[in-house]
Amino acid sequence: MRISQALIDEMVAHAREDLPNECCGMIGGADGEATGVARVANSAASPLRYEMDPQEQYDALKSIEGDGGELLGIYHSHTKSAAYPSQTDVNQAVAWPEQIYVIVSLADERAPDVKAYLLKDLRIADVEINVS
Repeated sequence: MRISQALIDEMVAHAREDLPNECCGMIGGADGEATGVARVANSAASPLRYEMDPQEQYDALKSIEGDGGELLGIYHSHTKSAAYPSQTDVNQAVAWPEQIYVIVSLADERAPDVKAYLLKDLRIADVEINVS
């Protein structure tokens, strides 16, 4: 996935703003290049998991498609743990198995960590993030 530093900064800012809870959102773009992120409310309002608000999720997807893009991925934060998928993350990914999952870790708030994965068939595979 190719993504600008500005979009990474936007996801990190979202994660910080939603503390103590996890944040979540969608990443839009085309041909493997992210062109925007859409924040979606975490209806779970939890520091341990996220659940996208269904209406906001729908609106975000329509906005991405309306801009001529496609859904490239889903992002969320981990407030206290590493940027690695939890078992809950893996289980939830069955709904969107073709998407890239980006995790923003604020375990060390001074040095956020951002990593990406494919979560398919209950397996975890690293995805390289190319920052432009």
